[in-house]
Amino acid sequence: MRKMILVLVVVMFTTSAWATVTITATDLGEGKGEVAIEYSSDDAVLVRAFALDISVDAGTITNIDDFKIGDDNNGYGIFLANFSRYIIVDPATGEVSDWAVTGYTPVADGNDPGALGGLGTSGITIEMGSLYVNNAPAKQGRLCTVTCSETCKLSVTPNATRGNVVLEDATEANLDLTGATDVQVTVAQVDQQDAQIATDSTAARINPIYTGPHPDQWEAVGKPNCWCANINPRQCRGDADGASQGNQYWVYTNDLDILVAAWNKPLELLSGNQICADFDHQPEGERGYRVSNKDIEILLANWKVANGPAHDCP
Repeated sequence: MRKMILVLVVVMFTTSAWATVTITATDLGEGKGEVAIEYSSDDAVLVRAFALDISVDAGTITNIDDFKIGDDNNGYGIFLANFSRYIIVDPATGEVSDWAVTGYTPVADGNDPGALGGLGTSGITIEMGSLYVNNAPAKQGRLCTVTCSETCKLSVTPNATRGNVVLEDATEANLDLTGATDVQVTVAQVDQQDAQIATDSTAARINPIYTGPHPDQWEAVGKPNCWCANINPRQCRGDADGASQGNQYWVYTNDLDILVAAWNKPLELLSGNQICADFDHQPEGERGYRVSNKDIEILLANWKVANGPAHDCP
């Protein structure tokens, strides 16, 4: 009997050591370079927090997306590396009023001890934890997606300095990384039409030719190169800077920044590339604002379309 009790005690204190957490990385296909980072834990105990390094053997990691933010939401939305930098806790209630703060992401700063370089480099360190009352995380699910700049092999490893993968009983998980090691990620080559546009762009800037609607307006605002389809074939769709973000979003935050800077200004107050946010190529209102309501409607209609919108401006 005493031996049986001893066996039960040993089992009680070693159950969590048998808990295995499987991490997988899956190329989502279509040549976009997007990779889903997912987890699955056995029935022994839930994971409390992840500290993982994600690295590629070629190119860089340009973006992270598809992660939960905040507490009590069936996910891992507590980002330990950035919590104190961005999140404000009410000292009276202990509640967080706003989780959606710019800069609050799972990616640790490259200057943090033991962290990889960060977005725009060959490796990132992510830290994601759970905090809940009722809505516990599922035993399996997606942590995030990351985007790679070029075809590569991607691997996920635990980061010991930042805490590894910790279970809810504060013990370290046993990890299965077979499906997250040297995972092939494919990024499609640049669209041939875009390549030709890039090749022709230098000559076009020397002698820009506008073939779109309202040629009188193009002349009236100083013949901006960005309105010319052979330089920026997506400008009329909301692409103000003629460049993609994260290797796939042609209408995104940089374009919004240009639009905001030019918002409801008459032509004489615009500077730099702000006229490029005049997507409909027409003035609005009695004061002739170049960037206003119709332009933001165009931008929002094409916002964050993967590998889009189409490069078909006239």
